[in-house]
Amino acid sequence: MNPDLLAIDAGQTGSKLRLRWSDGATREDVVAGVLTDRALVPQLAEIIEKAAHVAGAPGIVSIGLSGLTDADTTAGDLMRRPGLGGVQRLLVAHDSITSFLGVLGDQPGAVIAVGTGVVTLGVGPRSALRVDGWGNIMGDAGSGYWIGRQALDAVMRAHDRRGPATGLTDVVRERWPDLEAAYFSLQNAPDRVRIVASFARTTAELAAAGDAIAHGICLAAADELALSVVTALHETDAPHDAAVGATGSVLQSTLIHDAFTQSVLAARPGSRFVPAAGTGLDGAAALADLSPQHPLRHSLAEVTREPELVPIGAAS
Repeated sequence: MNPDLLAIDAGQTGSKLRLRWSDGATREDVVAGVLTDRALVPQLAEIIEKAAHVAGAPGIVSIGLSGLTDADTTAGDLMRRPGLGGVQRLLVAHDSITSFLGVLGDQPGAVIAVGTGVVTLGVGPRSALRVDGWGNIMGDAGSGYWIGRQALDAVMRAHDRRGPATGLTDVVRERWPDLEAAYFSLQNAPDRVRIVASFARTTAELAAAGDAIAHGICLAAADELALSVVTALHETDAPHDAAVGATGSVLQSTLIHDAFTQSVLAARPGSRFVPAAGTGLDGAAALADLSPQHPLRHSLAEVTREPELVPIGAAS
């Protein structure tokens, strides 16, 4: 018996899969992540085709995708792939949507996911709004990359006497003993985004230990994250007691987490911070069952295969 659903949480570090059968049985797996600097459709098609080869073609495929820019084009191109002929319904959404559904389900509120980058999604009674998630060049305020970038800036300001001394200098010198040559190395590194973001953890540790510059960076990050959540709630007319879900490695810092929470509550006293009900993979699976009236419906792409016409007079 073929599965009725294949849900995919397609991330950059790994893609999580869930196959579901009509009797309720499920099976999960983890495969290689998608590379967002390469064409996405061939990578996604390969994941689906391999799963179908092992378990049979799924009737429905629902995908939450990191780095997605055009859901409609991605869904349409995927449905035209010869190897996906058995798929009857295909849904594609940005992973901010599947993260929201995984954390809060279909209730109104806001979910912020903050790691190397950051994206917030707010859902109200009639509308939804994505806040930030615009990448390290144009956005991602308060993210791991943002914190690391502020830390490097503070180190170089201390080095050339524009700013006060900070313990961050010793941390950066561990990687680049010659600070004045550091930017040559960083600019030429293919993984420079990851390298910059890697300084977020030590910045939070130094902040907790009392370094004034690191402490200020972390508080500024918390304010940026809170601003995104408050904006998402306000602009979608979410209820005053709307739920807020917050996930990601940056919020593992007690200092950032507490400052972020306090800042949100100062602007929206009725907000309820709730633990995640599920995962992004749960959210990808939930796409298939989302009500047509739900505010998130217009934010995802859906393609349904037209049934083949049987010629008149053909044998039954």
